[in-house]
Parts: sequence; C-alpha cells; structure tokens
Amino acid sequence: MTLPEYIDGLPNISGSETIVDEAIAAHKNNPVFLDDSGIDFQHIHSAFAVALHMHQPLIPAGGSDLHTAEIISNLKYMMDNQHTGDNHNAPVFQWCYKRMGEFIPTLMNEGKQPRVMLEYSGLLLHGLRQMGAHDVLDALKTITCDHNYRRGVEWLGCPWGHAVAPSTPIQDFRLHVKAWQHHFAAIFGLEAVSRVRGFSPSEMALPNHPNVAYEFVKTLKDCGYQWVLVQEHTIELAKTGHSPEHKHLPHLLTCTNAEGKTVSIIAIIKTQGSDTKLVAQMQPYYEAKGLSRQILAGHSIPPLVTQIADGENGGVMMNEFPPKYHEAVRESSHSTTPIMNVTEYLEHLFASGIKESDLPVVQPIMQKRIWDRYVPGSGEKKLAQVIEDLHKEDHRFHMEGGSWTNSISWVKGYENVLAPMEKVSSQFHEKVLQANVSTDDPRYRNALFHLLCSQTSCYRYWGQGLWTDYGREICRRASDVMTFDF
Repeated sequence: MTLPEYIDGLPNISGSETIVDEAIAAHKNNPVFLDDSGIDFQHIHSAFAVALHMHQPLIPAGGSDLHTAEIISNLKYMMDNQHTGDNHNAPVFQWCYKRMGEFIPTLMNEGKQPRVMLEYSGLLLHGLRQMGAHDVLDALKTITCDHNYRRGVEWLGCPWGHAVAPSTPIQDFRLHVKAWQHHFAAIFGLEAVSRVRGFSPSEMALPNHPNVAYEFVKTLKDCGYQWVLVQEHTIELAKTGHSPEHKHLPHLLTCTNAEGKTVSIIAIIKTQGSDTKLVAQMQPYYEAKGLSRQILAGHSIPPLVTQIADGENGGVMMNEFPPKYHEAVRESSHSTTPIMNVTEYLEHLFASGIKESDLPVVQPIMQKRIWDRYVPGSGEKKLAQVIEDLHKEDHRFHMEGGSWTNSISWVKGYENVLAPMEKVSSQFHEKVLQANVSTDDPRYRNALFHLLCSQTSCYRYWGQGLWTDYGREICRRASDVMTFDF
C-alpha cells in the first residue's frame, strides 16, 4: 500500500496514523542492517558515525505583503532573491540536500562501505517538493529504497516542524513526531519508515523538567523509536549527577515523572559542541582511530564516536565535507575503524550478547538535585516548590532543558512569540483534539499544518525582528484556520 504525498495541496501529515503505526510495529523486531552489514564487529577496534541535520523553515514570504504572502520554503525565498545577503548560497544548499544521493552510490560502486545518517525536517521535505526540487527527493529515494544502496543510509526521525522539545506543549510535540513519520511514509514508503529507529531532537534540545522529559521519551517509545541522540552536557549519570565517563558507549536514558512513572530509551551521546568542522573534516574518524575496545558487562566492545552537524551551513560543510567524506570512507572501509550507522552498531552490539539492562543509566541534567529532595508521588505542588527552592539557591539551576545552543534560551525574551504559539496550541487542543475531529478531515490537516509550522525554532533562534514577525504571522493564520466550527 502507498500513501499519497499530498492531499488537497497540503503534505500528507495526518489521516493514516493506524496504517503507519501498524507498518512500524510489524517490523520493530526485524533487524535493519545486521543481515547485510558487512562489518566484522568482533574484530574491529572502534567505529564512528556521522549524521547530517538538514532544515529550512517555511515562511510567509511568497509575496510583498506579510499578511497575504504564500507560505514558502526559506530556500525558495533565497533562490528568488540571490542578490540579498548570503542568499547566493541557495543553489549550493540545494545540492547539499541532494549530494548524499550521489556520494553513497559512487562509493558503494567502488566497493567501499559508506555510511551516513540523515535527518531532514518535514518543513524541508515539503519545501523541496513545493519548489519543484524533484531531483533532490528522487536522489534521496534511491539511497533510501534501493537494496543496492540503502544499507549505507540511516534516516533519523525528528519533529516535523523543527520544534524544540523543552518549550513545545507536550501534546503538540507528539503531533510533530507522528506527522514526520506520516509524511516520510508518504514520500518514501511504509517499509522505509519502519526502518527508522533513531530520533534526532531539534537543536539537540532535551527537556529536563521531570514531567516534560518523561513525556518526551514516552512519545518516542510509543512511536516505535529505539534510540535518541543526545548532547553530552544535557545528561548526567543517574547515580552521581556527574557527566558520563564512557561517552562513546551507549547509555540508557531513564526519565521519571512526578508520579513516579518511569520510561527509558537508548541514548547515543554526541560529544563536543555544534561546530560543523567536526563533521566537515571527519573528526570522528580520527578520534575513533585513537580508541580501542572497552569492557561493558563482561563483553569487549568497540566504542562508537558519534557526531551530527548541519549538512549545508558554512563553508566547511559546503566545500570541505565532500572530499573529506570520500577520503575518510575510502580509508576506513574494511578497516578496524569503520564508519557505521548507529542502528547498525546497536544491532551488532546486542547480537554479541549485550542487553539494554547492561547500559549505564543517565537522566536529563540537574535532575539528581530534584530527586535528592523530592519523592516521586509527593504531588505537583511539592515538585514545583522544590524546583523554586533550587533556583533560589542557584541561579544557574533551570528547567528549560539543554541543547547544543546553551547560550540561547528558547523561552526568555520571546514572550511576544510564545504567547501566540500557546494561544494556537490551546485553540487546537480545544477546537480539534477535544472535539475528536477525524485526522483525515481536511480541516484537521490544515489546522495541524499551521500549528506545526508555527512552532518552528527559527522564529526564536534568529532573535527579535523579521523572524519573530514570521512566527506571529503564521500563528495568526493558524488561529484564523481554527475559527470554523468543527
């Protein structure tokens, strides 16, 4: 069965949830890479993995009047206005979204073992199709679906609208996660979405409020994800509150809410900051070459050095990454330090006898200080009081979560954007969710599209000004869409 990519002019982000869920559930115990990996896991010394984060927001810029302009991809706006600022990079950006579809077949046809993890926001996927970049999606479809090449590529799930988890309403974040799976299945097929096992949070932002963190992980688990990528300084060892000691081994992210309910998911730690040079110059390979096997639960296993970076931003990614990626793949293929994708690594790891229960347990940052004073089940008021007391004692203590842009708050200073976002979220909850409007109702899909677009992190990342104007305008349109009686 295939799902249509567009319905009534909108990307197919809702209406077939049961079909998508069943496809994912039917294959959840089937290995994705193990059977044709070609990696001699028992004899390698170490491994490395690289992921490319790809994103372009949708903006109301398809016309001169902000209130009536068509919502288009920022990439389309750049293409049409290449004389302004850095917009001359638009053609290179578009090639960056396509080029792994060229690199993987080329290297595989040389007999090499290329690997890459790809994370494309739903906004970007829709924007590419909307602007007619069909060649980009066709190239991606080849390496995603063709049996000759797909072992080299692992797709990572993400929020459809590039929403930051700590400051996105819990119920809305789940809608983002489900919408991305739905849209991906419509583009690449139900079988392809069943192979997406890892999740990449927008801005690497991990909630640390106990209730929000619990719901974040529960959403991922409910949607069939088996592991999540986390930034090293957003987590702490559950027992001590210290940073993880063995950052190149998988951990188990365990989150407990105020009531004492607990949920866990495998965490893969991305070390260091967001410097694109780390991936552009294939630093993970050279770091991994200096590592050797480690002991975990009595088993000797190879460590995995993992990095993610924007796949298009900056001169190093645009210019230095292509030759360096080819060089590192050619050198590492069939070596004792191969490039691997994370799910491939985990499948080999568990086939060798390691169990999830063997993994070191981590939790979101600053939570140990809460659990030292709060007994789960003591009530929301008690939890709020503990958090308030801790903040009074230490102004650095916060419950805004952590990300790879810790110098930026996703909350403070953005009340003029957050207030409209919260209003739209409340409207959607009241007018659509509580009213049990069918997810295949065109009005539901239109409201959902605008809701998810309104929560894009870019409207805050770039500071006050035009981008916050974009955010407020999309919120206005989302609110208008929901003035109808459902």
